[in-house]
Amino acid sequence: MPVSLDNLLVVGISSRALFDLEVEEALFRQHGLDAYRQHQLAHEDQILKLGAGFALVRALLKLNALTHNQRFVEVVIMSRNSSETSMRIFNSIAYHGLDITRAVLSGGASLAPYLQAFNVSLFLSLHEDDVQAAVDSGVAAALLYQKPENALEELDQIRIAFDGDAVIFSDESERIFQQHGIEAFEQHERENALKPLPEGPFARLLKALSFIQNNFKAADGRARPIRTALVTARSSPAHERVIRTLRAWDVAIDETFFMGGVAKSHVLAAFKPHMFFDDQQGHCERASVLVPTGRVPIKLA
Repeated sequence: MPVSLDNLLVVGISSRALFDLEVEEALFRQHGLDAYRQHQLAHEDQILKLGAGFALVRALLKLNALTHNQRFVEVVIMSRNSSETSMRIFNSIAYHGLDITRAVLSGGASLAPYLQAFNVSLFLSLHEDDVQAAVDSGVAAALLYQKPENALEELDQIRIAFDGDAVIFSDESERIFQQHGIEAFEQHERENALKPLPEGPFARLLKALSFIQNNFKAADGRARPIRTALVTARSSPAHERVIRTLRAWDVAIDETFFMGGVAKSHVLAAFKPHMFFDDQQGHCERASVLVPTGRVPIKLA
């Protein structure tokens, strides 16, 4: 009987997002594939430094150790490396004790066709072309920024923060704001306050996290291992539709911040997420110096 990944939160992550391969990436770009290959073979016993997505992956994998008979998360390494040049990656995974057993090594080919095959719920990478291809194929994906200095700080909970429009929710309302201004946006939200917002690219991920949270409503009063936050530029009167949408989805977000245009960075620094997802480049650039950050591209196809 084949193993099914259907009921798991499957995270696909590139090797460069899990580990720091910036020196190797520069070598590949400047001197080509053969120089990269020789370097990786010569250094395959040298453990890689930790990358932008390592803290989030390590935290998520800890969920599987909280119960004796149920897995919640599966992580798949998805790399354009060949199997020949991948031993350094596997050695580094083993060194850090990460419970990662599955990999896609595409030998330079696009990774997008394999996302659905592994039922990937979230794809993380530092390669913009791969992230855009994932988004265009209907998979939640984010382009990671280089990690800030405090990114690997150990926290008791998995903490994930989301922007609202074009991330958790569709970009329908945001387009009204961009095209017609704040007054038209607020009027639209008042008129549609009782109508749930359409799902955005990260709605499925949020619902999966909420499902996992509900499995850890411990009777002994311990804090649940996941804490989520919504950090949105919305404010009153556009708050009501958000609250009612989350109720309709039966999703409870632990902390919600209606920023009303105030910069998100300091709230994020206080929340200390393992990852913050936003679609706006400006928000991401300001946040990325304080917290691990991933930018969610718009779907082009």
